Amino acid sequence: MLQSLLKATLLFADLDDASLDRVAATADERTLRRGDVLFTEGEESNTLYVVTEGRVAIANKSIDGRESVVALMEPGDLFGEMPLFDGLGRSAEARALEPSTVIEISYAPVMALYEENPNELWAVVRLLASRLRSMDESLADSVFLDVTGRTAKRLLELADDSDEFTLPITQEELAGMVGASRERVNKAIASFVRLGWLEQNDRRYVITNREQLSIRSR
Repeated sequence: MLQSLLKATLLFADLDDASLDRVAATADERTLRRGDVLFTEGEESNTLYVVTEGRVAIANKSIDGRESVVALMEPGDLFGEMPLFDGLGRSAEARALEPSTVIEISYAPVMALYEENPNELWAVVRLLASRLRSMDESLADSVFLDVTGRTAKRLLELADDSDEFTLPITQEELAGMVGASRERVNKAIASFVRLGWLEQNDRRYVITNREQLSIRSR
C-alpha cells in the first residue's frame, strides 16, 4: 500500500521495488487535526511528506500576519522535499486544513539512493519542472486575472469534476489562495450567485453554469 503510494509520486516513480522498500522502511504515519502545523517557514528540516487523507495548505505569511496559500496538498501529493536538495530551511508553513493523515519520510534514505544511483535524479528534475510550471501559472494568474477571475478559477479547482461541493477551507483561507482580501473574494462569489452561475448555502456550493464560470477564470 505505502509502496504504491510512493510509486505514484513524481519523486519516487522510477524507483524499483527494493528501493521503494528502503524508503518505506523509514516512513511514519502522522495524524493531524485541523489547524495542526507540520512545519513553519525557515524551520530546519530532515523529512518530506505524502498526504494520504485530508488537505494541507502550504502558505507564506507577511510581517503583518497576512497569509498567501501557495499550494493545496491533497491525497497523493508530496511536499517538503526542497531542503533535501538545497540544505536550507522550510520555504513556507504547512498546516492541516481539515483532519488529515500524512506519511513522514526521512531525507537520509532518499539521499543515499541518489548518491548510489545518480540517474534517479531525473525524477527530481521532473518534480522541479512541475513545481516551476505551477509557479509560472500562478504568476500568470496574478498578472492577467483580476480577483473575480482568480476566485472563479480557485472554486473550479476545489470543485474538481463535481458541480456540487463543500468548500473544504474557510473564507479566509480561500482569500489566501486567491491572493486578495476576504471581502473582495466574498464580493466575487456574490456576483457569481447574482449572475446565476453559482448557488451558495454557507459552505455548500452548486455550480449551475460551469461554462460561464470557466470563461471568467481565463
